Amino acid sequence: MEVKTYLITGGAGFIGSHLADALLTAGHRVLVLDDLSTGSRRNLAHLDQHANFECVIDSVLNRARLAELIGRADAVFHLAAAVGVRLIVESPVRTIETNVKGTEIVLELASTAGTPVLITSSSEVYGKGARVPFREDDDLVLGNTKTGRWSYACSKALDEFLALAYVREKHLPAIVVRLFNTAGPRQTGQYGMVLPTFVRQALAGRPITVYGDGTQRRCFGYVGDVVGALLQLIDCREAIGGVFNIGSDEEVTIGELASRVKALTGSASEIVRIPYEQAWDEQFEDMQRRIPDLTRIRDLIGFRPVTRLTEIITRVIEHEQRLG
Repeated sequence: MEVKTYLITGGAGFIGSHLADALLTAGHRVLVLDDLSTGSRRNLAHLDQHANFECVIDSVLNRARLAELIGRADAVFHLAAAVGVRLIVESPVRTIETNVKGTEIVLELASTAGTPVLITSSSEVYGKGARVPFREDDDLVLGNTKTGRWSYACSKALDEFLALAYVREKHLPAIVVRLFNTAGPRQTGQYGMVLPTFVRQALAGRPITVYGDGTQRRCFGYVGDVVGALLQLIDCREAIGGVFNIGSDEEVTIGELASRVKALTGSASEIVRIPYEQAWDEQFEDMQRRIPDLTRIRDLIGFRPVTRLTEIITRVIEHEQRLG
């Protein structure tokens, strides 16, 4: 096996830290760049003594530092981004600047160095699209510019346009993936991630807070399954210039998710529904269903999510219990 060096921007985050684990387990070298604005150094503490691991605390907007790291890498996983509904609603300027400027710099420097890049986009780009499951070639339907949530979707869509433009014009080997709801150990509920929030509320005996009426339908993919797909795609030449959904197609309503968390934790917590305008603001909009069509990635690399929702919830519960 050829040993390679991979740079992970945003590598101290939930998905990035699991990706670092997988790459090191496979025998590769890993460079992480993270400013710890939403990531956590604790996610990487277990790797500090690994001979093939290096963590740099800095911003993806630091062009000189990023250029040095990309120059040492055989490929880049670009995960650095503003994450979570709460951060998006409360800090729209930071959301737009981090996502768009960061991706622009990564692509420019990777193009100069001739380094392959995998860009992580989001299912948010499908916006208010009504045709489900969502396919990669569907039209994107975004809300009006006064609704802060759509700034994130728009910024990630611009990231995609920019990456694909670099493929066409600069011949940069770039791949775009649209991540649907991903869950597992190490995910924080601090920025509105629903599953760890429900688990922590249930374990503490606090009310489990469901925003809206709870009928919204989502699919939760396991972080290990998602990371496995990322590893396969980065080495797949046929994936270059492509856009791929990654996630699970096992649907659940948010109300049902709360009930399952309550049952699996054995909690006596009450499930409480909170109107969107009380949780966020009067202009907040949510999507009723968000389900990926996984045909494209299945046909290319054989990807199928294997971890069922009950197992995902159980692993999150066990992780939170270990943290105490």
